[in-house]
Amino acid sequence: MPALCVGTPFRKGTIMTASITSTRKEAPPQSTAPTPRPDRRHKDHPLWFLVPALIVLVVFFFIPTVFNFVYAFTDWSSFKSAINFIGTENFVSLFSNGTLLNSLKVTLIYAVLVAIFQNLFGLILALLLERDTKVNRAVRVAFFVPVIMSALAVGYIFQALLKPGGALNGILSFVSGSEVSIAWLGNTTWTIVVVALVHAWKWMGLSMLIYLAGLKTISEDVVEAAKIDGASWWATFRKIRFPLLAPAVTFNVATALLGSMNGFDIVQATTEGGPGGTTELLNIFIFRTFGQGLFAQATTMSLVLFLTVMILAFPLISILRKREDVL
Repeated sequence: MPALCVGTPFRKGTIMTASITSTRKEAPPQSTAPTPRPDRRHKDHPLWFLVPALIVLVVFFFIPTVFNFVYAFTDWSSFKSAINFIGTENFVSLFSNGTLLNSLKVTLIYAVLVAIFQNLFGLILALLLERDTKVNRAVRVAFFVPVIMSALAVGYIFQALLKPGGALNGILSFVSGSEVSIAWLGNTTWTIVVVALVHAWKWMGLSMLIYLAGLKTISEDVVEAAKIDGASWWATFRKIRFPLLAPAVTFNVATALLGSMNGFDIVQATTEGGPGGTTELLNIFIFRTFGQGLFAQATTMSLVLFLTVMILAFPLISILRKREDVL
């Protein structure tokens, strides 16, 4: 309330009283209540959510990896009741007979073929289906379906298609008008290429999506400027678009190459390592050795595969990342 009003008669002491009253009302109130503390019940603890995943990682990855290193230096097998430390005898015996080196060579060839085919098919599909239309969306989904399918199922389907009396030879016989009986999975030279194509067919949908995402990040202004300058489609792709896809290339090449080195399902379902061991990947060799009861030798092979992947992974990713920086 105002202390003075216009037209109000003044009396002695009125002005002083009003001034004192006004001063008292303008002074801020002195609160003696304690400052409220933040409610700790509403504080988040995001690190606690990592505990279940960390437990699973430790139990199913770190502990088996440690035991894998340990058992590789023992004579653990189903033919002995005790486990004895034997040092590097397993490594010497495996590298001396040549079987491990042959499986490792086949694995590297297989991984390189898969990386080439998978990235080539994925990039071609991404360029063909780049436009965002209803038809292209449906085709993208169709090519991504094999990615979510079981690798064993894909392997058995192609095993039925590619056998001498399979559907592929039947289609070729119908088209050519003569009997075709090609052993697609029985040639010691080309069978590994056929199996690598099957593996690439399964995963090319994932590479396609990564390349599509990379193409969407390229500015249309840059492409239009190149077209105005008279650059052809191929020149625009080679000089501008493909260099700008460097991050997508890094991801796809690294995942395809390193992932296929751990391949097992498709090759096991189609050829089981044959013919004549030409498609016997290291994982298939490990599987057979472990099935024979030679557990220590199997763990030694898996340790060799683990170290090979680690040795290849860091230089490969480093080279690809340097390529990104240059571009």
